[in-house]
Amino acid sequence: MSWDITDIKNWDWRKHPRGAVIRDPGSAKQFKTGGWRSARPIWDEEKCSQCLLCFVLCPDSAIKARDEKITTFDYDFCKGCGICAYECPRDAISMVDEAEARKKEESEEGGP
Repeated sequence: MSWDITDIKNWDWRKHPRGAVIRDPGSAKQFKTGGWRSARPIWDEEKCSQCLLCFVLCPDSAIKARDEKITTFDYDFCKGCGICAYECPRDAISMVDEAEARKKEESEEGGP
């Protein structure tokens, strides 16, 4: 669908299309949003004190925990904002270039 916006300066609020409408509550899990990430958090479990500060502050709920301990990062939803790394008191999380991380993964998996 395309919009003719030649006269957009004259539109009132009724003319603008509706956006950000959530028709199915809880459906965010269906939309993986980490694909445009430019930086990836890497967690060093040995440095981690399990304070869970990163878990609490992650705006995407991309840090997973079980039994009050960090278990992994869900890169399908992590947007690479770096809040976790910035706030970590033990420097247990570092941000790395996403493209480099993917290349490293592919070489470890025997990919192209």
